Amino acid sequence: MAGDDDLTAPEPSADDFLVLDDPWLTSDDVAIVTGGASGIGRATTLGLATNGVTVVSTDMDEEGLAETADLAEDIGAPGRVETVDANLTDDDAVAGIAEAAADLGQLRYVANIAGLQHIDPIDQFPTEKWDLLQDVMVRAPFLLTKHAMPHIREGDGRGAIGNMASIHGHYATSAKAAYITAKFALRGLTNAIAAEGEGDLRGFSVSVGYVLTPLMANQIQDTAEELDMTPEAVVEERFLGQARLKELMTPAEVANLFTFGFSSHSRHLNGADMLWDGGYTGTYE
Repeated sequence: MAGDDDLTAPEPSADDFLVLDDPWLTSDDVAIVTGGASGIGRATTLGLATNGVTVVSTDMDEEGLAETADLAEDIGAPGRVETVDANLTDDDAVAGIAEAAADLGQLRYVANIAGLQHIDPIDQFPTEKWDLLQDVMVRAPFLLTKHAMPHIREGDGRGAIGNMASIHGHYATSAKAAYITAKFALRGLTNAIAAEGEGDLRGFSVSVGYVLTPLMANQIQDTAEELDMTPEAVVEERFLGQARLKELMTPAEVANLFTFGFSSHSRHLNGADMLWDGGYTGTYE
């Protein structure tokens, strides 16, 4: 767990991951994880592999994917990790991810995690950046879900699509219009999946606050330099000022939510959002 005094993105270890003795998490069960080269996507790949699931981890960062696969071996994860280098803005590549996963066993789970950020006020927001964020965080999850659902239904129909939402899928702050719109849209896609899943194919989303990924660690440092503040002050005052728990989540903690969401313990989790935000959205001073 990362506190204010440790602002380096943590290296995951086997002890970080929730391990369940669960009949829904086996080597015959295949999961797709997007954004697998770093951060939450990497941690979710490792978390599912630690539970014995066969994971297709995809990203356009081939080197980062290789590091993720190596980490799975280093921590002794029993699950198989296969990597697919793919650009989520390429429709054929997205279809190929689903096909690659289906070739490895019974495709049951999809974790739509890949994301990016751009900060500008609406009247200055570059349209091409808007389009890119929507393509990666809305269109690609829809397409991957579209291609995955028939494969999930080929067996007994049981499975789940988990979407990486955010506290910014619950409320808005300034200069993040594209990201906010995408996260609200992912919650809508989650509900649509649940509506069409007939109970066996579930949809859920995960919403968290700030997570200590490598990207976030860099953003903390850049903000500290820009505002002439200490990194610790940036976290507590700028990022977590509204939260009750003044602590950044780790990628592994978020990954554990996806593992739990895919497990049999979550069979009633359908169309809902798992909001773990340290009191960020539900309280104010």
